[in-house]
Amino acid sequence: MKTIKIKIPATTSNFGSGYDVLGASLKLYNEFEVNYDLGKVNQDRVNFEIHGEGKKELPRDKNNIVWKSMNFVFDKLKISNYVSNIKLTNRIPLTKGLGSSATARLAGIIAANKISGNKLSEKEIIDLATKFEGHPDNIVPAFYGGLCVCNYDEKNVIYTKINMPGNLKAVFCIPDFEVLTDKARKILPKKIPHKDAVFNSSRVALFLTAIIQKKYELLNIAMDDRLHQPYRKKLIPGVDKVFNAANKAGAFGASISGSGPTILAISNKSLANRIGKSMQKAFSEHRINSKFIVCDFDNKGLINE
Repeated sequence: MKTIKIKIPATTSNFGSGYDVLGASLKLYNEFEVNYDLGKVNQDRVNFEIHGEGKKELPRDKNNIVWKSMNFVFDKLKISNYVSNIKLTNRIPLTKGLGSSATARLAGIIAANKISGNKLSEKEIIDLATKFEGHPDNIVPAFYGGLCVCNYDEKNVIYTKINMPGNLKAVFCIPDFEVLTDKARKILPKKIPHKDAVFNSSRVALFLTAIIQKKYELLNIAMDDRLHQPYRKKLIPGVDKVFNAANKAGAFGASISGSGPTILAISNKSLANRIGKSMQKAFSEHRINSKFIVCDFDNKGLINE
């Protein structure tokens, strides 16, 4: 019996203005352990152990994202499935805009590829995982770490990576309701005004400049957006008050994390807890319970043993 261990970080994407383009890796991880035996016949079933987030909700059969991703690779490479046990230790909240599904897709593809003799290149892994996910801004930073600028033309992923400064903290306020990605995408308009496209392109450029040059005072403007947040705010009660609370408490900027409902604030270390509590209080004024977590950014990405 052989074992593959994979540790994959959470990710936050969009940063307001960088819709489907910007994503960063976080020091919050899901861990995957896959046991297999090449000497056995093809396995039609697998035993699942699930710990932590999703312990009660996640499927333990062919509908599990890890298992589906693995079987797709086995079919693609015409390799038998020798997996007997999959253990998931999940620390990333589900359906909260922190890239949990991206970790599952990557883990399944990477594990199956390793069992198959590493027939897929890194690029093929990224392209395949992005095709499953639908967008690259969680997949790429989860794999490579750091802040990634992603381009996807429905076939190929092109990216650049910038290391996030060590003196920045990500403060996440996580309300106790879900926003499904499909619903968050369907609410977006099919067309936008030209001026809104210009507005966002200028903010993305400003965001990257602010990070690279450490001009964090620009982030409040740089994280403003007209492509997705004005529409997704309808799915998150009190979100504007949460943004305002974060900024008043000293955040450099705030935005919806991914498709929500989690709210991200970028902060320095000394103000992080105050900002988190302020966002919690703002949600509570709308009778919404929430929790906050403070994360460092991860510039390394996944660990594959």
